[in-house]
Amino acid sequence: MQGSPVIAFVGAPNSGKSTLFNALTGAKAQMGNWPGTTVEVSRGAWRDDEREYDVIDFPGAYSLDALSPDEELTREMLIEKPLEERPNLVVVVVDATSLGRGLYIATELAEHPQRILLALTKLDVAEAKGISVNPEALQDSMGMPVVALDPRRKAGLAKLGEAVEAALGGCATVLRPVGLEASASPELRDEARFAAIDAAVAAATGEVEDRQTLTDRIDRFVLNPILGPLLFLAVMWGVFQVATTVAAPLQDGLEGLITGNFADLVRSGLESAGLDHPIVTGLLINGLIEGVGMVLTFAPLMALMFLCLAILEDSGYMARAAVVADRVMRAIGLPGKAFIPLIVGFGCNVPAISATRVLGNPRHRILTALLVPFTSCSARLTVYVMMGAVFFPDNAGTVVFVMYVISIFLIVLVGLILRNTLWRTIPSDPLVIDLPTYQLPTARLALSVMWLRLKGFLKTASGIIVATVVVVWLLLSIPTVPGHSFAQEDLTPRDSAYGAISEAVSPVFDPAGFGTWSLTGPLVTGFVAKEAVISTWAQTYAVEDVTDAEASEQAHSKLAANIRADFDKASGGHMLAAVWAYMVFMLAYTPCVATLAAQRREVGWKWTIFGLATQLVGAWALAVAVFQVLKLFI
Repeated sequence: MQGSPVIAFVGAPNSGKSTLFNALTGAKAQMGNWPGTTVEVSRGAWRDDEREYDVIDFPGAYSLDALSPDEELTREMLIEKPLEERPNLVVVVVDATSLGRGLYIATELAEHPQRILLALTKLDVAEAKGISVNPEALQDSMGMPVVALDPRRKAGLAKLGEAVEAALGGCATVLRPVGLEASASPELRDEARFAAIDAAVAAATGEVEDRQTLTDRIDRFVLNPILGPLLFLAVMWGVFQVATTVAAPLQDGLEGLITGNFADLVRSGLESAGLDHPIVTGLLINGLIEGVGMVLTFAPLMALMFLCLAILEDSGYMARAAVVADRVMRAIGLPGKAFIPLIVGFGCNVPAISATRVLGNPRHRILTALLVPFTSCSARLTVYVMMGAVFFPDNAGTVVFVMYVISIFLIVLVGLILRNTLWRTIPSDPLVIDLPTYQLPTARLALSVMWLRLKGFLKTASGIIVATVVVVWLLLSIPTVPGHSFAQEDLTPRDSAYGAISEAVSPVFDPAGFGTWSLTGPLVTGFVAKEAVISTWAQTYAVEDVTDAEASEQAHSKLAANIRADFDKASGGHMLAAVWAYMVFMLAYTPCVATLAAQRREVGWKWTIFGLATQLVGAWALAVAVFQVLKLFI
């Protein structure tokens, strides 16, 4: 893309900016920190006929008055950089249902040398609300080219391409309301901007009909202080139930394909090539294929989960979830806007911590960054689903839902503790958010979002999992008792270096009901990445000689059979109590080293170490409490 014209997309949140960006760039889009900053933006290539553009999707902003790090980057890149370093064109995406809010940033940009193009979205939604917008009248009034389009259905993109080419052929201009000098005071400039916006809105819309829409009627229930939270919990339960139920047969088929057919094919190939040495077969079959393959079997589950969440976002419901959560956020000293990074955390904690940059108050950013690790990320989801299938096969979806409810409870509990100890005077700002109109999700957009998130998850996890699998295999291959050699086939995991390390750690977890080397060992590798827990278990039990008949009688797999046996033995017969304690510990302790790195980058070493200590001690105490209480009843 070097040498291509640079086009910046800016606009208010929920204006359709990112949807337009994705429609133009598709799979060519990438996320990354802007050079020299810690602010993450989307960047991609847009090819239109014979031309290619370098497109940047900046964080959503209502104005250039920077209140947070991401807004500071937007301001710096658009008006503070030297002219030759600024984007060649700024496309301001404006929601037709709220013209006034969307046009404000355009009037600010127009006061600086800049090529500006207005992209008008959601015209159909505005029409349903009784708002008829005339793009030509808006163009005449604002003095900027206006293109009407529908990025969700890829309508109007060709016209946008023509308008972009025409705008790039013109000169950068400066537009100011009549009678306003460059040296005017900020107050006068604001008054002039609002006057210009009011005139433009009046010219473009005329008289607006006050019409109650379907969205208004639905919101009376969805935003109700009592029904709203209950509905949110019901929706989340439905998502987990659908994902776990539908994904189960797909996971079974994929597991058989990878760890069965594919493993046999590799083993035959090694034998044919004369490479069936214990070290080679051990690393490839018992290490990479058993370990990585087990994690890959959860790809259908992740895909379904991401698809369900994409549908909820595209429908407009997730913005309502932020409003419903606002009261809870304010109770723990955070603004409703903090709900955004916390929701992101249920996908992955790393980008969630980066998303705390949307918060203007530094103390809000620190507190939110400390709470994000308690959100149950998608990596933990794979462990919950596996344990739910092994121990609660008829209620796996409900078990996963309960773990997410516990996650929310922990966020609130820790937030209240921190607010009443370290941050007693922390202010909480009111939530300001545009609620999009409800709309039927489009299959193309939902599938596109699902694929981007699944690809990102697999890309992030793959390197960590492969490295962890290799390290675990090496530890499993190093004998700690005499009479064995490296990678010897009859070497049991307990007699390996891995077993010795796990054995040394396990007594700490005796009060929690899972103080055995085979159960605590995966927690050590889980410190690197939670996905590695399953791969570590798969490697551990693949080394042991367990027949398929024994496994199928208990849980249709040798992995499930051994896990059940270990939990039953370690807990002294209180297996289910230990299982719940294990899952709670998995939820509460440090998510992964990547999360620690993100915390250090955002809030510094001091708060990162404080958070790490809080998570480890808190997770152990919770696991012990859960086991000691539940063993009295189950």
